[in-house]
Amino acid sequence: MSVPYFYEPQLTNISSTFILSEETSKHCVQVLRMQEGDRIDLTNGIGEIFESIITNAHKKSASVQIQNKKNIVAATQKITLGISLLKNAVRLEWLFEKATEMGVNSIVPLICDRTIHERFKQDRMQNILQSAMIQSQQAWLPHLHAPTPYSTFIKNTNVAQKLIAHCEPTHKTSIKEVKVNDDCILLIGPEGDFSPSEIEQAMQHHYQAIHLGNTRLRTETAGIFALSVLKKF
Repeated sequence: MSVPYFYEPQLTNISSTFILSEETSKHCVQVLRMQEGDRIDLTNGIGEIFESIITNAHKKSASVQIQNKKNIVAATQKITLGISLLKNAVRLEWLFEKATEMGVNSIVPLICDRTIHERFKQDRMQNILQSAMIQSQQAWLPHLHAPTPYSTFIKNTNVAQKLIAHCEPTHKTSIKEVKVNDDCILLIGPEGDFSPSEIEQAMQHHYQAIHLGNTRLRTETAGIFALSVLKKF
């Protein structure tokens, strides 16, 4: 049986004992019925894992003794996914969850010319990333940016490789032919695609136009497909 795994952002590498959050305590004691002496693993989301033993099984403030600490080296490949907000929040949540499981480095929700969306619930989306990190037993939590206007993001990013996927009939390179760098930005547009002016703006800032195949994909499908091709597993 695998050891239960939890996210505790307040943990530091100098901790020897730690009081779990109320949420983690409740899950351990009331849901999993864990007791004193049981083993759990904790991560702070910045590359550290703490192998721990429960010393006080309190349902609101359980405490643990840190037995061992492990440092997980961050992946050398860092992909930033810049993707339009969606009107259907459930589809966006699914995308954020799967992108986290796949090891994306950061996610930037974009507000594009054709973006149609409801209010962005930052806390809820952050919780989805945390849950996905725990489910996939990773030690690095992707950075979730606040929703950002497309033009602001384009003007203020400078990385080694910048890719934009769009559906306009212009010259584009197949994503399968792209030689991926370790530092990469990938842009995916809204349901109605990027506007011509947005595509032109990207070209002016040295983005490479790519296509994802012969079928027109939903935004969330395009994001996951593109990550699966670009990600070095």
